[in-house]
Amino acid sequence: MPPIEAFEPDRFELFEPPFYRFEITRRQAIGTLAAGWLVTAWVADAQDQPSGERVEARIHLGDDGIFTVFSGKVEEGQGPRTELAMAAAEELGVPLERVRVVLCDTSRTPDDGITAGSRTTPGTVPAVRRAAAAARGWLSREKRLIENPRLREPGEWTILGKGRWRTDAREIVTGAHRFPSDIALEGMLYGCVLRPPAYGARLESVDVEAGKKAGAAAAVRDGDFAGCAARTSYEARRALEAMAATARWSGGQKHSHTNLFEHLRATAKEKVPPLGGRTHSAEYRTAYIQHAPMEPRAAVAEWKDGRLTVWTGTSNPFSVRAELARAFGLRAEEVRVIVPDFGGGFGGKHTGEAALEAARLAKEAGRPVKVRWTREEEFRWAYFRPAALIDAEAVLEGGRIRAWQFTNYNSGAAGLQTPYAIPDRREKYVPADPPLRQGSYRTLAATANHFAREAFMDELAAAAGADPLDFRLAHLENDRIRAVLLAACEKFGWRERRRQKRAAHRGIGLACGTEKNSVVAACVEVEVDPKAKAVRLVEIVEAFECGAILNPWNTRSQVEGCILMGLGAALREEILFDNGRVLNARFSQYRVPRFRDLPDRLEVILLDRKDLPSAGAGETPIVAVAPAMANAIFDATGARPRSLPLRW
Repeated sequence: MPPIEAFEPDRFELFEPPFYRFEITRRQAIGTLAAGWLVTAWVADAQDQPSGERVEARIHLGDDGIFTVFSGKVEEGQGPRTELAMAAAEELGVPLERVRVVLCDTSRTPDDGITAGSRTTPGTVPAVRRAAAAARGWLSREKRLIENPRLREPGEWTILGKGRWRTDAREIVTGAHRFPSDIALEGMLYGCVLRPPAYGARLESVDVEAGKKAGAAAAVRDGDFAGCAARTSYEARRALEAMAATARWSGGQKHSHTNLFEHLRATAKEKVPPLGGRTHSAEYRTAYIQHAPMEPRAAVAEWKDGRLTVWTGTSNPFSVRAELARAFGLRAEEVRVIVPDFGGGFGGKHTGEAALEAARLAKEAGRPVKVRWTREEEFRWAYFRPAALIDAEAVLEGGRIRAWQFTNYNSGAAGLQTPYAIPDRREKYVPADPPLRQGSYRTLAATANHFAREAFMDELAAAAGADPLDFRLAHLENDRIRAVLLAACEKFGWRERRRQKRAAHRGIGLACGTEKNSVVAACVEVEVDPKAKAVRLVEIVEAFECGAILNPWNTRSQVEGCILMGLGAALREEILFDNGRVLNARFSQYRVPRFRDLPDRLEVILLDRKDLPSAGAGETPIVAVAPAMANAIFDATGARPRSLPLRW
């Protein structure tokens, strides 16, 4: 047979639009990768023009019998490494043990876009499956690509759809895995960065020589950036303290959490008039909160022969590469960003601050530099989930909602549209001037919008004299939401428990919603301390559906993780700040959920819809927790919580 490069691979359409074609090339051994064949899937525009092409997936078929999947996605605890391996193994028809996955290395992997928005499952997994199906056809048809390789239906799955442990579980539990914080290079220095006293402060002057005299191997100032690097992290901190003593700052914000929501309303870019007439209305508030990942930001940067390599934890590696290239006047191909599996992000690591800081210090020092943010730096200077001020209004007639107006100030439009059937709807997101740095968070603004909408739906149900479940069902035409709502309520025993007399200071509540093409519903029981105005989650039953489930063990883990993260935002999490300075920048002051906060019963119901495309499971399950608890507090106390964390 002639070399594979000697014939033109067949071109064919898998779906319309877009159009796909596949290329297979011979590759020599590189590092740990054996010599073999590289299958590349391309997607082009309707005319199959080169200008519209982009790489969609790559699979290496090694002469050693190992298949390697390359993806630009990153692993931050949500499970894509295992999911992509399962997808490839399924379509290749090989055991999972014969598949390896190489995640984001901008010099080796395709640009699969940012790892966010629950897009790996509906976007990258199908791309890998298409490439794997093409490779399977090529192997079984005497190394000729077949037209329109058929993907296996869920009913045929032998690997997908089955519970699998993470493929890297051994390295994680034995400590063999190296997170970005663990990366170390020969001759590496440790870097520290001078931080301003408050948001918006400008650096007027600083004596970098003071840092060098205190033991720094390198110190630099570039505009508002100043930092130093030394042989140990202790020496770097000591040198930074010497620099900080000479620093002079000007300006800075004067805002406080005590007037946050008044500020958001006053600076709103548009004033939305009320519905008017006989309306029910309520104002809801959600605080700024931090992502609080287990691993703070970290990066190691190395310059060699005018080229820059950075190891860092980020969900957006190709964007970070572009940012580094702009900062140092380099071409994109002169910058390499490698992302080891890292310790959590939850939407909070889309940017590359630590990478840029390490690169600046490494360039000055002429040696590799590691920058590891402290927990306090992570709390103060990483961006926050936006605070939200939400106005909800509705007109009730005959027990039905006839008009609805819902306005989100500041936090965003995700989850803004109500899933309920209402004839007159007006929903709007209005930006405001945020006093703190804000950005992405798990489901973005959908946490705030679902909290306000589902709490308000309970208020309307009470005004209509209806059971909260019946009131929702009367307005729900979305069969998927109805299914999870009924599943959760049946398992929880909603109707029976509504009829029963509850123990003192106990209440039950429910909530439901949809985001990222998946649906969720939760029923909870809470216990309230009326004197301390404190609440404990006693029980939660949550039903979730995200189409055809690819790995039920991982999906269940994602739902449980979302529940616990949502519990933190409901109970206590809130950034306190004054004069532009965060006041509770440590875990002893900013209290994420503890083991004692766990409910007595936590049950997850997964609805596996093999007739629907698979959607991501890493975000949507969080949105039902807080509103269900708010509604349960009302059931127990008769008071309506309208803010997060929950207060009444």
